[in-house]
Amino acid sequence: MGFKEADFPAVDPETFLDKPLMERMKTLALHWVEYGFGTPKIIHTIYMVKVLILYIIGGTALVTWTSGVGPFWDVANWWNQPIVYQKLILWTVLLEAVGIAGSWGPIAGKFKPMIGGILFYARRGAIRLRPWRRVPFTSGDDRTGVDVLLYLAFLASLLVPILLPGVPSSSLTAAVPDNTSGLVQPTLLIAPIVLYVLCGLRDKTIFLSARGEQYLPALVFFAVLPFVDMIIAAKLLICVVWIGAGISKYGYHFSNVVSAMASNGPCVPFKNIKRRYYRDFPRDIRPSKLASLTAHVGGSAVEIATPLVLLFATNRWVILAAVALMVVFHLTIISMFALAVPQEWNVIFAYVTVFLFLGFPAGDGYAVTDMSSPWLTVAIVAVLVAFPILGNLRPDLVSFLPSMRQYAGNWASALWAFAPGAEEKLNTLPHRPTENQIDQLRAMGYPPAIAEITMQQTIAWRSMHSQGRGLFSLLLKNIRDIDRWTVREAEFGCNSLIGFNFGDGHLHNLDLVNAVQARVGFEPGEWIIVWVESQPIHRGTQEYQVIDAALGVIERGTWRVRDAVAAQPWLPDGPIPLQVSWRREEAFRALSGRAEPESEMVS
Repeated sequence: MGFKEADFPAVDPETFLDKPLMERMKTLALHWVEYGFGTPKIIHTIYMVKVLILYIIGGTALVTWTSGVGPFWDVANWWNQPIVYQKLILWTVLLEAVGIAGSWGPIAGKFKPMIGGILFYARRGAIRLRPWRRVPFTSGDDRTGVDVLLYLAFLASLLVPILLPGVPSSSLTAAVPDNTSGLVQPTLLIAPIVLYVLCGLRDKTIFLSARGEQYLPALVFFAVLPFVDMIIAAKLLICVVWIGAGISKYGYHFSNVVSAMASNGPCVPFKNIKRRYYRDFPRDIRPSKLASLTAHVGGSAVEIATPLVLLFATNRWVILAAVALMVVFHLTIISMFALAVPQEWNVIFAYVTVFLFLGFPAGDGYAVTDMSSPWLTVAIVAVLVAFPILGNLRPDLVSFLPSMRQYAGNWASALWAFAPGAEEKLNTLPHRPTENQIDQLRAMGYPPAIAEITMQQTIAWRSMHSQGRGLFSLLLKNIRDIDRWTVREAEFGCNSLIGFNFGDGHLHNLDLVNAVQARVGFEPGEWIIVWVESQPIHRGTQEYQVIDAALGVIERGTWRVRDAVAAQPWLPDGPIPLQVSWRREEAFRALSGRAEPESEMVS
């Protein structure tokens, strides 16, 4: 991988795109094993400069300057100051909500411009996606002037408590008598809390991009709890995030994530090391025992066991070791440059780990049992685990982010298939500040064939995950001339339509398809979406839909996760078995070219 030059697949651009789709996927998947996306290191450098200058230095300089805790370079003087912790959380939410933290830049599919977020959320007429249909005053999918004002007010409400100095707190003084910086004034947190909720009920994209499932509870704790209870509640919050993510990683999916992520990591420079995450490169690139060991010991076990140690241990050396382990854990994720690029999220979690568990250890009066009321503890835990439990049992009701399935590989996902020339219709979408990513690459000087192969690398990446094998099986089953069609990764495409995606297929489900269709008007058979829901924790299947943008859902069914993970990414043995539960036969036959339905597949 060069500093300025990408590691492009070793193919002839003039002939490669004429090959069958799954032959292209095999070539690009094998290339991914050794090179990942092939991103030049200058791109990774840009990300790290952004994190260092804007987020870390800029954020700590602003926070320390407005809090009276000394200059930002005097880390020893401010690292354990509660107001610094509070304001850094607010700073993180602000950057996430603006769109210059997670899901930013070319690794996330934002090439030109490299930002989404505010370009979409502050634009009247842009697409808005409500989370639940039954919430009053949220109907429609147009972003109105009221939505824009709510969003801008949300940003301002975050900035105000960052800029204003702290106020004295009797509960803080009782616990830390020598503290002089105080806490963020609780009344200043009412506005961001209310606006978090209002913006989220009107548009789930804003709530998820601002990571409301994790930071909104923290703001509530800052606003309503006395100091000791606030610290303990914050510990419970971060541990629920860790443990929930750890539990979700047990299963068939996560090993695929680890192997693909290791291949994409610039800090894993040697091809022979990357190959060890696969069973028998190039013949078999399913995850190896090393990948599974890394996933379920270095990943799941660490995320479940270490937080429990941090919550209950009182020995300082044990706490120090556990803190160091979780800091290394988050630094490792940063080094992998996942396609959602949540670098700032991992930085704040590393800092919060140090602040909460070293700055206020359980043995110093900040144990779970030190909360002012055991009923308060029970209530906080119940609220924090409600969405993860519901989301894992009924993933159709809850985004995978509040479900705490970060990086688990068990995602709602989709592929988009466009008939020849039909993708260009997306560029007619009104009130959209971007073009299709293929056109963004061309605008940057990429020749058309190089731009197309670059975009096809993203669907090859999808094929290396469990749900990708099922999605490609649906394309092969439903579209007779799929080799001529343009296939796109929906997570990337969604970024160009609504300004954000973090791997959550709920952001590009039927609601988004209908919103786009109402504005663009695809003809039947021009835009086909194959979409799958996350696997419920108690079932061995995933539910899929085949959607024609003009006709709606034309097929529903399931596949067994075991079958998906057993297949190679390029499906050399053909599509995996699909259990069709319902089908719109006329539309199916028109797409697939089959004279008769496969009745034995339909229950």
